[in-house]
Amino acid sequence: MIHLVYCDDKEKVLEKILSGEKTMIVRGAAGRKIPHSRVFEGETLYFLKKGTRDIATKAHVKSVQNFVKLSDEEITSTLEKNQEQLALSDKQKARWHKKCLCLIAFDTVESISPLEFEHQGNMDDWLILEKIDDVVVGTSVPYDYKNAKFKV
Repeated sequence: MIHLVYCDDKEKVLEKILSGEKTMIVRGAAGRKIPHSRVFEGETLYFLKKGTRDIATKAHVKSVQNFVKLSDEEITSTLEKNQEQLALSDKQKARWHKKCLCLIAFDTVESISPLEFEHQGNMDDWLILEKIDDVVVGTSVPYDYKNAKFKV
């Protein structure tokens, strides 16, 4: 699978990824929300800066850590232990202080020829796709979350 990851424009997440300051991303929620347990080593991440339509950066998943039912102390400890790779601001640390965390380390970051993203109304900030063309203007297909289901 491939993953389209929205990057917070206010926190300059994509800029930190491109500069090499950030080599890990986090997603968290009260429960196992996308992408928890649905992203795997060797898959491809595409990054989209929130508020834009250009998909112009990609990377490969190096490792994944999934956590559930963390205590407040465990959440803080997990984020701090990975802070060098996460490069989180205090605001982001508060945002991702969640009981279920998914930490994705990546490498081989590269700029690509920009692809124009075709947003649909039912999309979250992390999309799991068969191919990137499924969300590109001219080749997109209706997004239905079938790839986001847990594999049995």
